[in-house]
Amino acid sequence: MREKRTFRILFVDGPNLNVLGDREPSVYGRETPADIRGAVTEAARREGAKVAFFQSNHEGEIVERLQGAKRRFDGIVINPAAYTHTSVAVRDALIYAGLPSIEVHLTNPASREGFRKVSYVEDVVVGRICGVGGYGYTLALQALLHHLRREGARGRG
Repeated sequence: MREKRTFRILFVDGPNLNVLGDREPSVYGRETPADIRGAVTEAARREGAKVAFFQSNHEGEIVERLQGAKRRFDGIVINPAAYTHTSVAVRDALIYAGLPSIEVHLTNPASREGFRKVSYVEDVVVGRICGVGGYGYTLALQALLHHLRREGARGRG
């Protein structure tokens, strides 16, 4: 019988996501980063996956973490937050990492201000999950694990 592989998934959050629950709760909800991470960790445990979390308000730190993921993780779930609409550097770091990635957003950017409709990473990820609040992170984990299991060794880059 074939042994089930344990996939390692890195979750990367961009600026202002550290203040979820307190920041514009009418827009982003009341869930805190700890709430979301707890739900994801529990889902990962059930799925037999390992997860790590990283959040920064600084673009360079996000770039360095993505670059470092190349040989340490099997996939990435990323909410670039404001960098979604501005950062070629985050996009380039995702490409460099060469890992299947899912873009996640708490809200639906398509239903918000015009500048939020542009994503610099949407064409370099395998999928996007938007508009379902913190639950989107759990859905992103499940979608990425499904992709990795289906694609196997081809799932990288």
